[in-house]
Amino acid sequence: MEVGQTARCARAFGRRAFLALSAMTLGCILALSGCSQQVVSEGEPSSDATAQDETQQIQQTEVRIGALKGPTGMGLAGMMGDAPSGVSDSCAYSFELAGSADELTPMLIQGDLDMCMVPANLAAVLYQKTEGAVQVLAVNTLGVLDIVCVDDSVQSIQDLAGKTIVSAGKGSTPEYALRYLLENNGIDPDTDVTIEWKSEHAECLAALEADSSVVAMLPQPFATSALSKVEGARIAIDLNDVWDQTAQAVGSDAQLITGVVVARTQFVQDNPDAVAAFMDDYANSITFVNDNVDEASQIIGDQGIIDAAVAQKAIPYCNIVFVSGEEMKSSLSGYLQTLYEAAPESVGGAMPGEDFYYLS
Repeated sequence: MEVGQTARCARAFGRRAFLALSAMTLGCILALSGCSQQVVSEGEPSSDATAQDETQQIQQTEVRIGALKGPTGMGLAGMMGDAPSGVSDSCAYSFELAGSADELTPMLIQGDLDMCMVPANLAAVLYQKTEGAVQVLAVNTLGVLDIVCVDDSVQSIQDLAGKTIVSAGKGSTPEYALRYLLENNGIDPDTDVTIEWKSEHAECLAALEADSSVVAMLPQPFATSALSKVEGARIAIDLNDVWDQTAQAVGSDAQLITGVVVARTQFVQDNPDAVAAFMDDYANSITFVNDNVDEASQIIGDQGIIDAAVAQKAIPYCNIVFVSGEEMKSSLSGYLQTLYEAAPESVGGAMPGEDFYYLS
């Protein structure tokens, strides 16, 4: 073969070899690329999938809670601020505090609140007025009513005859509990005593301070607060004890129940997981408050519920509890039945139905 032909053959072979090698290389690259994509889809999620999962994880149900500045609000302390008792990641809680239930119940009915802490009998009234649009989730406060006075002559409930009694809470637990106790202890609440109803407990303290002959019916922690604010004031009668004695005398085992937590029925139906999470969080919060008085008192003060120093002294006497399920139904229905027999209007004119009690 001549030199020129040999050179042309070599160049032709070089081009064919280069093209073949390039084709093989491209095939390997495509194969590796396909394998790489398969690993992403079968192994770690793509960036889009990860972002979607993270969005789902941080979605929370908003739970708007109304509470009174007293024992019911105090029981929420473990869920407020930095939530020392811990709260569920599935709920985002917000709180509306008020001095009286009248400020909160319209917000609940109108859908501006999802849950609310209210006097026990008021829960039954709301149930009747809204035709079942509210449910009771739990009992949160037992008896907290005391008779506070400077007058040394008051030693028992019978000694209230002829006295002027100031109190807040007309149309709710304080009024009906007082009437029940007076009537069953031989005192006519309409003729044997003078009852002056105030809009807030602070007004009762002012009346007691202005006139030493006045007798005040106050719930905790306001009864404890009165001892430091009114010279010579003392807790003369624990009405929770009187209730138990009176109930026993008339053959009843009904407890005095001050407060409950209610929720809009529609909210409960639409958000069962959030309600279940709240029940756990609230139970833990109440345990925290009762077991960690000093820390809880500071949170209560910081949140504007009541003064921290007063809370520290009062928590042991506030009967803050968490009673749910069948036990709640049994105790609450017994209490409401007692009120109904004494004054049907106190529970809205009729006993609530089975759907009033949240048992899930």
